[in-house]
Amino acid sequence: MNKIKKMITNPILPGFHPDPSICRAGEDYYIATSTFEWFPGVRIHHSRDLVHWRPIASPLTRVTQLNMEGNINSGGVWAPCLSYDNGVFYLIYTDVKSRVGAFKDTHNYLVTATDIEGPWSDPVYLNSSGFDPSLFHDEDGRKWLVNMIWDHRKGKNRFAGIVLQEYSVQEHKMIGPAVNIFKGTELGLTEAPHLYKHNDYYYLITAEGGTGYEHAVTAARSRTLQGPYEVDPVNPILTSYGRPDLALQKAGHGSLVETHTGEWYMAHLVGRPVQHKYCILGRETALQPCTWSEDGWLRLASGDRYPEVQVPAPMIQSHPFESIAEMDHFDHFELRQDWNTLRIPPHSNWLSLTERPGYLRLHGMESMSSTHRQSMIARRLQALECEAETCLEFAPDHPQQMAGLILYYDTQDYLYLRVTYHEEKGLCLGIIQSKYGVYDELLEDIPLDSVSTLRLKAVVDQDRARFYYAINSDSSWNTAGGWVDITHLSDESPKYIRFTGTYIGLCVQDLGGTRKYADFDYFMYKETKHAAGVLENM
Repeated sequence: MNKIKKMITNPILPGFHPDPSICRAGEDYYIATSTFEWFPGVRIHHSRDLVHWRPIASPLTRVTQLNMEGNINSGGVWAPCLSYDNGVFYLIYTDVKSRVGAFKDTHNYLVTATDIEGPWSDPVYLNSSGFDPSLFHDEDGRKWLVNMIWDHRKGKNRFAGIVLQEYSVQEHKMIGPAVNIFKGTELGLTEAPHLYKHNDYYYLITAEGGTGYEHAVTAARSRTLQGPYEVDPVNPILTSYGRPDLALQKAGHGSLVETHTGEWYMAHLVGRPVQHKYCILGRETALQPCTWSEDGWLRLASGDRYPEVQVPAPMIQSHPFESIAEMDHFDHFELRQDWNTLRIPPHSNWLSLTERPGYLRLHGMESMSSTHRQSMIARRLQALECEAETCLEFAPDHPQQMAGLILYYDTQDYLYLRVTYHEEKGLCLGIIQSKYGVYDELLEDIPLDSVSTLRLKAVVDQDRARFYYAINSDSSWNTAGGWVDITHLSDESPKYIRFTGTYIGLCVQDLGGTRKYADFDYFMYKETKHAAGVLENM
């Protein structure tokens, strides 16, 4: 009897997990993805079979490693590169401080660890000449950094090519000349370089075409490290461009791994749009099996250049992991790994799981427009049909104090079901929105009278969301306004170039500076099917 071959279902990392860098250490596989302005920096997932993945401890947990206070939207950590050599993990990352206009301030760093879960070292500064750096470990033991180089000058190609320079492990610094080894192809916007040695060639894998719907993976090769590099005659080797029928769009930014069973896979980013355009979930991570052609070029195993949702898994024994529980009762001393904070790490001066055991206490800080100190914890939205629920206690004294449940993209775009105080209505509930930077109030404040606890719910249904509330713990759900279009919570803004996905979470604001707190009893997040219709009939 023939065994049914295991399959990988893409995306393997749903929700905001862009710019994957995959590596292997023995029979363990790891993928590092960008986190931009969300803390902790760089998310790492672990697998034993390329099918099942689990998040593990993030490497950048200290301000000495990553200080993002004041970082711009879609700044922070871009395109990390994770590699492993002789018992040591190497993580290269960029901290982007500015990215609009002629100049980009992109500082590149290296941290190391002998255990993937840390502790990770303080960073070694590498350069600021461009972004998307990666580290190549050559067979002779030497190590080489490659990154795209940014040329700000008028009339020049700003994506000026891929620069190569040696890194000295002994001296903890870059040494020797920096050499531009590849100017890119006609697709342009050449970035995200990764070097690999296979048989007698060095292979340079790059991302080209931009991060939108023309995104692609291209390849070039050379018999010497510094080139010249011959461009693959069938480039791009991976793309979704020209195929609007595909479920996985925006395919690009690839990295390679050879399994311990000798099979090759490419990790790459994708997007799953609603309304044929808007990627509410952000850019996600997928895997495609690869082969080497007779003339030595890398090819997708499918025989074409397009990403597939279902692909064969490697011939490795299955290793599933326990999934993260839908309900978080906040009964631990630290936040679970699915939580993130904006730009700053969690600290006892604004977040506590011990002041009231069994509750999350958030002390209000700055507004949703702040790029400095927001009192917010949030998790990635990972499904186009899902719901989230919480229960809070909050006693605001004036309209500058707010707390509640938020769908958040960045300081310009969010949708917020919040409790506040009104001079005439007292304690009340309403919905506020920022859409492409324009503030609005979508629901006239609902008086709550004297309420001890309030349950809040958000339901996401593809391109829209709706809020619900229940007074105290034993009452039924009431609608808070109607369905709201949430396509503005996506990369596809008519006003901005940006790169992150939608988060859902809890936050408190106190614009008067007194740090009024709210207590949250629990947070529940679950993927659903047709949850909207169920609630409509309640």
